[in-house]
Amino acid sequence: MSTSRRAVIATFNRDKLAELVALLGLEGVEWTCLAEVPGASPPVENGATLLENARIKARTALALTGLPAIADDTGFEVDALGGRPGIHAARYAGAHATYADNVRKLLGELEGIPEPRRTARFRTVCVACLPEGVELSTEGVLEGCVIEAPRGEAGFGYDPVFVPVGSQKTLAELGTEEKNRISHRARAASTLAAALRGVLGG
Repeated sequence: MSTSRRAVIATFNRDKLAELVALLGLEGVEWTCLAEVPGASPPVENGATLLENARIKARTALALTGLPAIADDTGFEVDALGGRPGIHAARYAGAHATYADNVRKLLGELEGIPEPRRTARFRTVCVACLPEGVELSTEGVLEGCVIEAPRGEAGFGYDPVFVPVGSQKTLAELGTEEKNRISHRARAASTLAAALRGVLGG
């Protein structure tokens, strides 16, 4: 993006804000998030897909602020559960569920299922909506499996119970640098950042 341009990440989750800003790596951008916008409230994410929900959030943030807006939506797809929790990953255990609540529900549903059948993936869709009318979207996927008990103190969400393919560590055991190199969100965000540089010439 061009020098000193302001932009908004369409989230109230400060963990996600910090991670997305780092992953996008766009120099000369002054970032804000919806938690810092007076009167803002979370939009109703009633889309049927990750792309629809990410669009809802990005378009809402653009309308509220007039700033270039970036949103993501992430699903967690567990094959043994028919793809659940999917797009409902953040609210799997209820509207006000904590990370721990969601993980506890997930592990309860997978109890007794052997490791070879605990395959899963994170899927992230990123959307950018610009005041000029341009809209961009990208997707990133990370394959792996769900272990039987949480491990690691870093990360958030389902990170402590997810081991990526090719790793012996959960996402919560990986350092930030390594996680940001391989993660689903990193893959979607890096592709989006490249597209934004092309559109904005920054």
